[in-house]
Amino acid sequence: MAIPVVEPDRYDEQLAAKRERLTADFARFSPPPLEVYPSPASHYRQRCEFRLWHEGDDLFYAMFEVDLADPKQKTVIRLDNFPVASRRINALMPSLREALRDAPVLRHRLFQVEFLTTLSGEALVTLIYHRQLDEAWEIEARALERALDIMIIGRARKQRRVLTRDHVWERLAVDGREFVYQQVENSFTQPNAEICRSMLSWARDVTAGSQDRDLVELYCGNGNFTVALAENFRRVLATEISRTSVASARENLAANGIANAEVGRMSAEEFAEALRGEKGGRRVAEMGLDDYDFSTVLVDPPRAGLDEASCRQLSEYQRIVYISCNPETLARNLETLTRTHEVQRFALFDQFPWTHHCECGVLLTKRD
Repeated sequence: MAIPVVEPDRYDEQLAAKRERLTADFARFSPPPLEVYPSPASHYRQRCEFRLWHEGDDLFYAMFEVDLADPKQKTVIRLDNFPVASRRINALMPSLREALRDAPVLRHRLFQVEFLTTLSGEALVTLIYHRQLDEAWEIEARALERALDIMIIGRARKQRRVLTRDHVWERLAVDGREFVYQQVENSFTQPNAEICRSMLSWARDVTAGSQDRDLVELYCGNGNFTVALAENFRRVLATEISRTSVASARENLAANGIANAEVGRMSAEEFAEALRGEKGGRRVAEMGLDDYDFSTVLVDPPRAGLDEASCRQLSEYQRIVYISCNPETLARNLETLTRTHEVQRFALFDQFPWTHHCECGVLLTKRD
């Protein structure tokens, strides 16, 4: 792993390089001009994790630089601040470090710290230990919560002590609306909140005018897109395999007063089988698939992308919205999808500045 070097004055240069690379790599699909959504040049990540390094009486945050010539060789890099992380995380780093350094009960066998923050300043800090946590630890951790205005979770092997709550509430202003999201510790959330706002606005735009038809969403996570897109459709059916994410997605639908969307716990592969009538059972029956009129599918798969069978299943929809965190697997999937659909919109969301990673959005519509 290489620790990103943040140089705000060069941000436009690094973004232009990504634009040129994507434009060249996807030219064979004849997309329209690439829409580019820039990130803040620094302090853009709302969640980060660090190792806690102990050197005598000293204690500091650390990451590791891996020697590409010999991946087994790692160099410990001390971090007193981290420009990639949100301003709230950077403000907490020194005060938390000092408090932990001077508190033997809290620092004993502590080896990792994870931060989860929001644009409004909520902060959840997870302290991870190589020992079991007792009442003495909890008393001091609660005092630390009050002193730093944070929430704390303590983790150890087969142990998880939640002192206040296990989540934060993110509030995202999108197209004149405010959407609220429960974001649970140790589960997936979009790390770059400003780019997330851009992604939601783009997805709302490309799916506008669909109020008489329905949306099916695969890999819905905590309902990030489900919440923002529900008003564009008559009904929404979203699926997700993670039990924690399904519970959070349902919580988010309720928190936003959304009544026309349902979330089912099912993998994308199982859902495809259910649509083909190859899978039954109570969960499938509860979905009431015959009552839907799907015109659009939104898919936000993991880095591995979609397998061939999933691509064929997507090809049955009039409109496909594909959110991708890996341009290589996106291009591979488009080789299949563009046999039946054409690319109408193509976007770059700079989710991870100062890295080679690109987040993409593609709208495909069925060929006549």
